[in-house]
Amino acid sequence: GYIIGNIAVLDPDKLNQVITILVEIRVNKTHATDLDELKKSFSGPEIQQCYYVTGEADFMLVLLVPSMSRFQKICDELFHNNSNVEWFKTTVVLDRVKVTLEVPEIDKKL
Repeated sequence: GYIIGNIAVLDPDKLNQVITILVEIRVNKTHATDLDELKKSFSGPEIQQCYYVTGEADFMLVLLVPSMSRFQKICDELFHNNSNVEWFKTTVVLDRVKVTLEVPEIDKKL
């Protein structure tokens, strides 16, 4: 029950997914059905990770895209044309310093 899947970690540069973008999203409505709809819309192939979070933003996304023009199209599809998106803020990653899906072991001394 500990293993939920096996994956191959691919080099995004070799696959022409050269731009990593972090997106913070604030929504207007947080009713369960509205959130479920947003969660479904945030499951496209360019979205590598999606988190429903606390704080100023409601969602944090990690995207891999081949170009800024592709990212602009995603912005139009997911954010600009979505009445439930109050605002979104993007950060373009300059360097992927550490990327992992490993879960740290629990220190049994604690």
